[in-house]
Amino acid sequence: MSALKPETRAWLDETGFAVRDEALWFAALTHGSMGEKQDYERLEFLGDRVLGLTIADWLYAQSEAPEGKLAQRLNAIVSRAMCAQVARGIGLPPHIRISKQASSDGGRDSDNILGDVIEALLGAQFLDNGFDASRELVHTLWRPALESGAGKAKHPKSALQEWAAGNQRRPPEYELIDRSGPDHAARFTVRVSVHKVGEAVGMASSKQEAEKEAAREFMEKYG
Repeated sequence: MSALKPETRAWLDETGFAVRDEALWFAALTHGSMGEKQDYERLEFLGDRVLGLTIADWLYAQSEAPEGKLAQRLNAIVSRAMCAQVARGIGLPPHIRISKQASSDGGRDSDNILGDVIEALLGAQFLDNGFDASRELVHTLWRPALESGAGKAKHPKSALQEWAAGNQRRPPEYELIDRSGPDHAARFTVRVSVHKVGEAVGMASSKQEAEKEAAREFMEKYG
């Protein structure tokens, strides 16, 4: 049977994850590079839904905002970058089971991997302890993001789209100009341009985040 390291078991308990079936949690912390039968992917699929429903329910209860505003905040709070921020905040990186090669390539600090693993842990929490316990933990871990007002500001791509329309310009065009690094620690570079105005570049660990960074940079330069 898969056994967690004592320090990892203690960390899970201290963080609020109630461990009963160790095999679930062992899988939740295991990256595919380990080449083992069970890794975090299936649990991440489940945990993503647990997180999304919990945050959507919370936002609905706390705000009278219309659907569009609720969706804007939800997308920001459950984003890969926010999940990775929460993961770093609770000290997750050293507890990820990842190959030496993937780790040396920056896997332990990859937004994609950190986001996936913390969602996998939520999936394990759901299977081991039920939805109520999972929701309570999400409320605790994501409270700073909710209280900070994350997502209240307009998404950079939406802001740029509206700016272009308001200034009688063509819609912004996004182009992926570079992708580097291994899959688990990829870096994407995207260029956004508006005809007869200019262009800007953004870099991030996903194409979507790179587009957002490019749009934000464009607005800072020309908006």
